[in-house]
Amino acid sequence: MTMGGPRALVARFSQLPPAVRMASIGLAGAIVTLTLYIIGRVHTPSYTTSLFGQTGLNAIILKSALATAALGLAVVQVALALWLYRKLSLAGRPPKRVGLTHRVVGTVLVALTVPIAIHCFLAYGIVLTDARHVIHSIAGCVFYGAFVAKVLLVQSRRLPGWALPVAGGLLALLVALLWYTSALWYYNGYSIPI
Repeated sequence: MTMGGPRALVARFSQLPPAVRMASIGLAGAIVTLTLYIIGRVHTPSYTTSLFGQTGLNAIILKSALATAALGLAVVQVALALWLYRKLSLAGRPPKRVGLTHRVVGTVLVALTVPIAIHCFLAYGIVLTDARHVIHSIAGCVFYGAFVAKVLLVQSRRLPGWALPVAGGLLALLVALLWYTSALWYYNGYSIPI
């Protein structure tokens, strides 16, 4: 008896009760988060790691610019999601291309964060020396766990209607928190405005 391909696995998964699927998706996100955290803690950082050939302050400047672009895309994502869920009363009914635009912007947003995350991971690892580093390190791990969970939620049918907006909102909040604890920290003269 063969297990079947990915489609067969998805079909079997979709037959599970919604609570089991939600718990499984949450567990998958938690596993990704925890895996990144553990690897980041045991990894030996190399502060000379470059980002597109930039090191030190130049890497921080580049990461801050990329993170600011990601924050801008997150704002666009939230606006598009609100339009898709018809929460923007003046915008009217969204055309079909809004859904495609939402997916494309989301893909670009996550792709934009990958080089930033890889640099942070290789250059610094998970740093737990002060509140800013703790928040930033853990939020970075949670971001990718939440991203995996959101992708799985999008692929799953017949789940509670609140699940996808909550996952998307969490991702947007994490992007803002990551920007606040990194790019804004740099732009504000190496301090976080409170």
